[in-house]
Amino acid sequence: MITCPCCSGQLTIDAATGEVLSHQAAEQPLAGGKDFDSLLRGIDEGKAKAEALFEQEKAALADRDRVLEEKFKAALERAEQEDDGTPPVRPWDLD
Repeated sequence: MITCPCCSGQLTIDAATGEVLSHQAAEQPLAGGKDFDSLLRGIDEGKAKAEALFEQEKAALADRDRVLEEKFKAALERAEQEDDGTPPVRPWDLD
């Protein structure tokens, strides 16, 4: 029996021909070797991170709405101040 260099399994090799007769895969621990409690903690941490990211994006969206509203009001005030009463030039009048 020889240990497989690739998967750490057990290989049975014929000494005369060098042919692999059988291969037994190494036992892999379930869930990457973690116990149930640590897996649940990982899920809870993932939920907490997702919730924090959601709240951060929600606050950024609310702030974005406020900033856009301020910019719109400033542009509206500039437009009212620059208005001289003449109608805007129509593109077909330029020909």
